[in-house]
Amino acid sequence: MMIDELDTVVLAREIEDYGLQKGDIGAVVHVYHGGMSYEVEFVTGEGETIALLTLTADDIRPMHEHEILHVRELVPA
Repeated sequence: MMIDELDTVVLAREIEDYGLQKGDIGAVVHVYHGGMSYEVEFVTGEGETIALLTLTADDIRPMHEHEILHVRELVPA
C-alpha cells in the first residue's frame, strides 16, 4: 500500500530518544524519492509537536480502516 503526504501512519518501532512507542500515530508531511523515506510529524493531543523525523517504510505503516486510536501519556525521553 502506498503512503502519501498527509496520510496518517502508525509507528512500527520504538524511538526512545523522543519517547515514541510502537503504535504511536503520526502524519506524513513529505514523501522523499517516491517513497524511499518519509518526513513524519508526531504531536500531542493539544497539537504540540513531539518529533519531526525522517523515517523509512520499515519504520511506519499505513493506518488500517478498522483500527481504533488509543491515548497514552507521553513520558519524556
